[in-house]
Amino acid sequence: MAAGSEPEPLELDDIQGILVRGYSSLTAACFLLLTIAGPAARPALARLVPKATGGGAEPPQRAVNLAFTAEGVRRLGLDGPGAGGFSQEFLTGMAEPNRSRLLGDVGENAPRHWLWGGPGTPPVHALALLYARDEALLTALEAEVRQDLLGADAFTETARLGTAELTDREPFGFRDGISQPLVEGLPKAARAGGDEVVKAGEFILGYPNEYGLLTDRPLLPAGYDATGLLPRAHDGSGADLGRNGSYLVLRQFRQDLDGFRQYLEDATRRPDGTTDPEAAGELAARMMGRWPSGAPLVRAPHRDDPALASDNDFGYFHTDPEGLGCPLGAHVRRAHPRDSLDPDPGTARSIAIGRRHRILRRGRAYGPDGGAHGPDGRAYGPAGAAASGTDDGSGLHFLCLNANISRQFEFIQHTWLNNPTFNGLYDGPDPIAGARQDHRSTFTAQARPVRTRYRDLPQFVYVRGGAYFFLPGLRALRYLCEGTRMEPGP
Repeated sequence: MAAGSEPEPLELDDIQGILVRGYSSLTAACFLLLTIAGPAARPALARLVPKATGGGAEPPQRAVNLAFTAEGVRRLGLDGPGAGGFSQEFLTGMAEPNRSRLLGDVGENAPRHWLWGGPGTPPVHALALLYARDEALLTALEAEVRQDLLGADAFTETARLGTAELTDREPFGFRDGISQPLVEGLPKAARAGGDEVVKAGEFILGYPNEYGLLTDRPLLPAGYDATGLLPRAHDGSGADLGRNGSYLVLRQFRQDLDGFRQYLEDATRRPDGTTDPEAAGELAARMMGRWPSGAPLVRAPHRDDPALASDNDFGYFHTDPEGLGCPLGAHVRRAHPRDSLDPDPGTARSIAIGRRHRILRRGRAYGPDGGAHGPDGRAYGPAGAAASGTDDGSGLHFLCLNANISRQFEFIQHTWLNNPTFNGLYDGPDPIAGARQDHRSTFTAQARPVRTRYRDLPQFVYVRGGAYFFLPGLRALRYLCEGTRMEPGP
């Protein structure tokens, strides 16, 4: 696409709705992890696919979206030439040992400890994302989906990931969802403009990305789609299974709320040993990079200012290059460095580089009743076994969408969040979400005349499960569950 030309219109009616919106009006949600049990899986999917929600309009009552792991796609009959074009990260999976090391999923975060998605847990082949306006509607929707999918030789339910009622806060108490990229081609992006607008191809396969190219995606020989269900590739090379789809990353995080509060309290005690709640709150904000209201520290460095709660129009290089307002290693500064990236920080080139490493976040928090549960409703214990007793506490079902898992999600996780040398530091991974192999990591709050270093940060966020999924477009979704065999025509 030539520079300055109009972007290609998005085929919203073929794009699953979760790519277009976060379903903010649908405050109840749950995610069903499913295993293919036999040959009846495709006919069972065919019953559910007409209920899948597209991106053309905001659903007023409920929404259903579907995604599949690499093994799930294979078990639905797409193998051989049909597997070409899927990314290597998707094909090998999140729990592959080399990938675990890259993501920091070691020690207590290692897949062998996961409640689902790990080597010792039942396999996950499909994911059903269910949303509803309230809990009663969600219960009814779940019953419909289970009736469509579950049964002999179709699917079995591996786990149910429940969620808390949707609010604008994450479990540590900070406002969430402020800094989301705007997808070019959607109305909100056209109204807003600016540096937050990112090419649709960074998130939706089949459209130009920030390099002006089409991200690699699964293409099938034309004979594999004799009935013409799929769109054709732009170059006429075959049927485009990837167009209007995306890759979905799902990770279950347990957040140690008590441990977080205790560390803040201990790190800010007065000389006489008494607690200092104000200092503890300020330290939490410096670790996050925003105040609980959402106000960014680069605009409100000394105290919270709710009037700036939605402020997202700022940079770091010209405003706060030394981290005196927002510390250089703060969570939000790592997750989205804005204009501070090399080789030319403070320039349009720096911002353009950042746009190549954005993700669409669609996660939902869970509370004391919303961890991973088995089909019988009991909470999962270690190694994926259903166990009596309490569930996995509070945390976040982190869900993001990207067209290139390696360049987007994995890059952010490895190079920015877990990197102890990010932004000129030398022993400080992300103070909130960074992986810890020991307690020797530090957090540095830059200041004049002298900085403050907080040592021995424990881990506050633990990985309890995860997987990579392919989220197909609606035509591709229909193709995956068609009853005809996927093979070349005569």
